[in-house]
Amino acid sequence: MIRVAICGTGTMGSLVLSMIEAQEDMLPVGMVEPMAQQAVTDFVARSGEEYPIHADPAALFAAQRPDVVIDFTNAQFTPALVEAALAHGVRPVIGTSGVTPATLARLREGSAAARRGAVYAANFALGAVLQMHMASIAARYFDAAEIIELHHDAKVDSPSGTALATARGMRAVRDADFNMNVPDLRHIEGTRGGDLGGVPIHSVRLPGFVASQEVIFGGLGQTLTIRHDTTGREAFMPGVLIAVREVMTRTALVEGLGALIGLE
Repeated sequence: MIRVAICGTGTMGSLVLSMIEAQEDMLPVGMVEPMAQQAVTDFVARSGEEYPIHADPAALFAAQRPDVVIDFTNAQFTPALVEAALAHGVRPVIGTSGVTPATLARLREGSAAARRGAVYAANFALGAVLQMHMASIAARYFDAAEIIELHHDAKVDSPSGTALATARGMRAVRDADFNMNVPDLRHIEGTRGGDLGGVPIHSVRLPGFVASQEVIFGGLGQTLTIRHDTTGREAFMPGVLIAVREVMTRTALVEGLGALIGLE
């Protein structure tokens, strides 16, 4: 039985909790809510659950001894979560957007030293992971590409972690940056987006979206568009389950869900 703690009591945390409760090989043992007491009150009123809830992850880990903690909260909190997990022997599964390279380096170093697994993924939707993989294949055959990522208007960062991971994966398979159009005349600055490796990235933030991404390749006489749409947060749950089970068998940080499903 895998003992699981969940970080966050909002919409995503509640969904993760319900998923964990439904698994025969997993047991939810508590929640971490670092943001506000009101969030805890709302969670209890909404769900009626009586799991232990702590603002301090170290306190929850010491009291409940989870094997795994799942985090989809805020990148500002992730460093504290990582330190508590490393100190208490808890395996993190992190899908929070905007986690800094320094935090990932600390998790990578600590996991390797303890020979204890951890997972960080920019996206846990299997379709999004496949899209990133297919984009890295297509990147070998096209010299121009752009990414449009579309998210709900409450998303706190741009571009998305998925867009960054996609562009990095596309650039990694090439010997040079992509060929990027640079206009001679700019009526409004920034309309060509920010670029990574010659790939312009455009961020859309509107109510009605959950998470969507288009990767568009252009060549002589043709274009190739690879699009993925997440229409509900349930799309992330199968990937999270894979990560929770796999992290128990790993001895270091795994970056990206692709490595857990045979794509890398």
